[in-house]
Amino acid sequence: MRLFDLTLAFGSGVPPWPGEPAPRITRLSDMDVGDACTVTRMDFVVHYGTHLDAPVHFIQGGTDVASLPLDVLMGPCHVARVADSVDTIGPDAFEIPAGCTRLLVRTRNSDLWNTPAHPFHRDFVAFTPEGAQWLVERGIRLVGIDYLSVQGFHDAAPTTHRILLGAGVIAVEGLDMRGVEAGEYHLTCLPLKIIGADGAPCRVVLTQET
Repeated sequence: MRLFDLTLAFGSGVPPWPGEPAPRITRLSDMDVGDACTVTRMDFVVHYGTHLDAPVHFIQGGTDVASLPLDVLMGPCHVARVADSVDTIGPDAFEIPAGCTRLLVRTRNSDLWNTPAHPFHRDFVAFTPEGAQWLVERGIRLVGIDYLSVQGFHDAAPTTHRILLGAGVIAVEGLDMRGVEAGEYHLTCLPLKIIGADGAPCRVVLTQET
C-alpha cells in the first residue's frame, strides 16, 4: 500500500487568500518557560491551507461542514492530470471514468508548493463555470484541486462555486499533489466537524495498492 499525504502543513507559511488574515498560532502555556504543560491556541480562517468548502459557503441555507456525508469524503477516487499548458479547466478537459464520483485534479499549480511560503499566486489554474457544470452533469460529488480555490481569482462572480456547491458537490482546495500521478486511488478527506461552519481544514490522504 502506498500513502500520499496531500495536506499542506499548517503553519508553514502557506499564503492566505488576499484580504484574509494569516493564522495566528500562540501558546497559552509552555513547558519551555516553566508551565506544567504546553497548550496551543489557534485563530484562523476556515478556508486556509488544505480545506474544503461546504455548500453554505455560497448557498444560503446550504449544508454546513458538520453535516457533510462521510460516504462522499471517503472512497474510490480518480486523479486526473491536466497539461501544464492549460490555463482554465472547461468541459471535456480530461477523461472522467464511468461511475467516478470523487475527482482530484493535478495541474501546474502543484509546482507552487515547492515553496509553501510563496506570495499568493493570482493566476492559478481553476475551473470555469462551464467546467463546473460539466462535473455536475457527470455525477461528481467531490472535486479537489491543487491551489487555494476551484474558481479563478479574476472571475467577476463566484459562479463556479455556486454551480458546484448548489449541486451539493464538496470542493476540496489547497491540495499538495506533487508526486501524485493520474490513476485510481482511495481517498480519505476528513474536515474538522465544526457546527455551522462554511469550511474547515482537513487532512487529505490517498492510498493506492502496489
